[in-house]
This record gives sequence, C-alpha cells and structure tokens, in this order.
Amino acid sequence: MDPQAPDRLADDTRMDAVTLHVRDLDLMTRYYRDALTLSELEVPEELELPAGARREETAVLGRGSTPLVVLHRARDLPAPGRGEAGLFHTAVLFDDEPGLAHALASVATTAPSTFVGSADHLVSQAFYFTDPEGNGVELYADRPREAWSWDGAYVRMDTTYLDPNAFLGEHLTDAARDALTTADPGARAEATRSAGAVVGHVHLQVGDVPAARRFYVDTLGFAETASVPGALFVSAGGYHHHMAMNTWNSRGAGPRASTLGLGAVSLTVPGADDVGALRERLARAGVAVRDDGAALRFDDPWRNAVEVRAA
Repeated sequence: MDPQAPDRLADDTRMDAVTLHVRDLDLMTRYYRDALTLSELEVPEELELPAGARREETAVLGRGSTPLVVLHRARDLPAPGRGEAGLFHTAVLFDDEPGLAHALASVATTAPSTFVGSADHLVSQAFYFTDPEGNGVELYADRPREAWSWDGAYVRMDTTYLDPNAFLGEHLTDAARDALTTADPGARAEATRSAGAVVGHVHLQVGDVPAARRFYVDTLGFAETASVPGALFVSAGGYHHHMAMNTWNSRGAGPRASTLGLGAVSLTVPGADDVGALRERLARAGVAVRDDGAALRFDDPWRNAVEVRAA
C-alpha cells in the first residue's frame, strides 16, 4: 500500500522519547547516563507528569537537546508479571558505528552484566541489554539505506552472529578509548557530546499479532515492512521499522495492569494536519483519545500507552 495514502502516517514520522516508570530513580539515571552514555537533560516545563508525580522525581536523558528516555519514580507500582504485555526494548539509534562502539565499550566497562546479546540484522548492527529494572535496551547503528534489500514492500532482515569484540576493534576510536579510562566525568561527557543518537524504534510485547496489525497498521497508519513467526514490524517513510510487536513471551496476554516499566511510547508527525488525520482514524475505529492540544494520547489493545505530537 502507498505509504503516502491518506490512511498512512506521513513519511517524516519519527519516534520520540520513551517514558519508563521506575522504582529506583537514582540507579536508573546512573545506568542510562554512565553506562549507556546518555546525558542528563533539564526536565521541560511542558512535560506532562503522571498523576501524583513530582518534577524532582523525574529524570530526562538524551543526546544534545534530544530527549530519548524519560524516567518517572513510581515506588508504589508493582513489577510487571512474566508474560504480560509491555516493553520488549527501547532501541537507541546512533549516527555512526564509532558512536555505537563508544556506548558499547562504556557498558562493557561500567555494567557488563547487563549485556544480553548482539546481532547483525542486515539493515543494522545491534547490541542488546537489560537495564537494572528489567527493561530491554537495544543500541544499534544502521547500514546505509542503499545497502538494504527489499522484496516489494518487505525489507530483508535476518539475525546472524555479530562479534562485539570484533566490532569494538574495528570502530572504537582512540579518543573514545581514552575517554572511557579518564576519571573526569566532564571529559567522558564531552567525548559523547558530538555523537548523535535518537530513538530509532520501539519493540513491544503484545498478546496477538493479527490484533497488533489491525491497530498499528490499519488504524494508526504504519506500513508493514516485515513479519516473522510471532512478530510484526512496521514503519513510516520506508524505514526498516519504527515499531515492532511480538508475542514471543506474551502470547495471549490481555490488557496491562499499571506496573513499573513502560509508561508511554511517543511519536512525532510533521504537522497539525497529520495529527488531525490520525484523530479521525482513531475515532472511526472507536479508540478513546485524550487531546490536550499538545498531544494525542491513547492506548493500544494491551493498554500500552501511545502519544503523538506535531513537530
């Protein structure tokens, strides 16, 4: 289907910061800052806080001025149960392999036990981690788009072995290596400041793939770009995937309870007309929406919260 059709998200749609509810804000902030090499940013005045949350119980981490992860302290929420819907991983996309190598080496130095695997996906090279409260994290870099292969509307992806040590040997710069060994936090931060990173995609756990397709493709307006047993990949503008939904650990899961972990997934669309078109699609599908003029907020069939804003 034509990705520019009226029932599709605009080509320039992109992922925005992922919100997490956490128990230990200090621990989680240190992990995303000191291990994953994100910077702690000012909490924006316009940031909507969960009911009862205080601004001092929130941390925003990102690169440059771009927030990637928003952490809200939520001491009273329980941990999610095994097999529930929710977050599979937040995927941080680096501008290039040296930036990714620096982050990978930082985790290896600071929190090596959080590393859980790596893979060459043909379109990208990826490294996987589990943060201290059990949320999945992917750090990755894309291969050039001209190197991606397509079968019609479906991109060719695979999961093959990727040697982390070989990747570091090829891409870790001398400057990054020196920065990782310095005792000066300011010098370590300076070494990452010029390396860009964004939320490249978000991967969710859901209860049923066909239902996920009906919501994320037919209603929300992504285009399907790949499917494998138990998983669906979707995107806008010909990207390999902005979101994925799988049932590998959550087949048959119903709506989520309020728990630690995923707070919300955020998307940015080009303009107000795109927000309006999405609002109409959601209304036709009977999806309840809260529109405060700054963002559309709604839930998928498993109560995974989604927010959409105009750029």
